[in-house]
Amino acid sequence: MMRTVVVAGALLLGVGAVMAQQDVAVQQDNLMRAQGKSMYGVLLKTVKGETPYDQAAVDAAVADLEKSVPTIPTVFTTNPKEDVVNATYGSKQSIWQNKADFDSKVPPVIKTIADVKGSIKDAASLKVAFDAIQEKCTGCHETYRVKLK
Repeated sequence: MMRTVVVAGALLLGVGAVMAQQDVAVQQDNLMRAQGKSMYGVLLKTVKGETPYDQAAVDAAVADLEKSVPTIPTVFTTNPKEDVVNATYGSKQSIWQNKADFDSKVPPVIKTIADVKGSIKDAASLKVAFDAIQEKCTGCHETYRVKLK
């Protein structure tokens, strides 16, 4: 009886650890998806002319990025060691092997967002701002993001 209780307890701990790891991966995925929605769902679609220029929507997207980008190092503190089920992109394990470099990629993005924030007044200035932010984001994505499918 005691052995059964110990085995059951160990299994529950294992299942709990896997679920906790998946929760971390989901949080990381949700952060990146929210930022992608601002960058690509609002800003890029506007730059491409797929969406009419809307200053309020552009300002909201930039404000969302300004708020969420600084949280990247904290959200990526824990290595979930697995990807979100059915995710298109995942995190390379090199994030946690070189965390200082990963974290160092965030301040330039924050600075670029702050630099362009007040300068966006029309589609042309949005394109310049988008390209500047995208350039900083891409540096991290090329190094630390993996395409899963």
